[in-house]
Amino acid sequence: MLYSKSAEYAIQAMIYLAVNNSDEPVLISEIAEAYNIPQPFLAKIVQTLVKFNLLKAVRGRHGGIMLAKDAHDIHVQHIIEAIDGPEPDEDICVIGLDPCSSTQPCPFHNKWTRIRSEISYMLNSEDLSDLAAKVQIKHHNMMRDKELTSNSSI
Repeated sequence: MLYSKSAEYAIQAMIYLAVNNSDEPVLISEIAEAYNIPQPFLAKIVQTLVKFNLLKAVRGRHGGIMLAKDAHDIHVQHIIEAIDGPEPDEDICVIGLDPCSSTQPCPFHNKWTRIRSEISYMLNSEDLSDLAAKVQIKHHNMMRDKELTSNSSI
C-alpha cells in the first residue's frame, strides 16, 4: 500500500470539496455519506488537515469545512504527508525485509526504486484542481454509460 486508509479518506474528502468548489462550508457528514466514510473517523482526519492548513473549519450554524487554499496549490503529496507524515529518509523494503539500499538491495530494490520515483513525481505534480476535473469527467462518463446500458435493455 502506498498510503494509509486515513490518507485515502483525506484525499477523497479534499477531492469532494474541490469538485463542489463552493464558497460555503460543507458538512463533514455530507462528505462521509458521499464516500461511505465513517463520520467520526473523517472528523479526526479533518482535524489533522486543518492543523496542516489544507482545510479551514467554520464553526456555527452554517459551519463546516472548506479548502484553506486554492485547489491548484494543493498537491496529493501534501495531503498524504499531512496524514501519514513525510516519506522516510531510509528506503523501506517493499516486501518487508530489512532496509534496502544500493549496497544491500532486496530482490525488488532496483525495480521498486524506479516505481517509487515515478509515484513520487505523480503525487507531487498532481494538484487537487486537476484531480477534481478528472473525477468529474469520470462521473460524467459513468452516468452516460449507465444511461446507455439502461436504454439498451428497454
